Amino acid sequence: MQPDWIMGLLGGLIIGLAGAVYLLGNGRIMGASGIIGGAVDGSDRTAERLTFLAGLFGAPALLALVVGAPDTRVTSDIAVLVAAGLLVGIGTRIANGCTSGHGVCGISRLSLRGIVATVFYILAGGLTVTVFRHVLGVI
Repeated sequence: MQPDWIMGLLGGLIIGLAGAVYLLGNGRIMGASGIIGGAVDGSDRTAERLTFLAGLFGAPALLALVVGAPDTRVTSDIAVLVAAGLLVGIGTRIANGCTSGHGVCGISRLSLRGIVATVFYILAGGLTVTVFRHVLGVI
């Protein structure tokens, strides 16, 4: 196996394990957008949400310091990155969930809502990349 495939496999296993541990430990779905939304609006379990977010952002930052940042081949155009982040945020609010909630946790629980949401955000992502790369030439 190529190293990229191995790292992807390990990352997927770790995310799946984290989702299972979060569900078993809290009885709640590990949906990052819901956790972030709850931390922002100050709903219940704020300390738990902030701890989760510290790990979500801190673990990759620590790994980048130890082994170096990966070459992501992402655009260096800040406006495109900001627009992409805003569009993802809007999409997660419209879908009432994100890739971790619907894709990882929803599909693994055979949730019809999670499966349908995942199909649609994958299609929307593919369409967006096609339009922005091949039609507009932005990325």
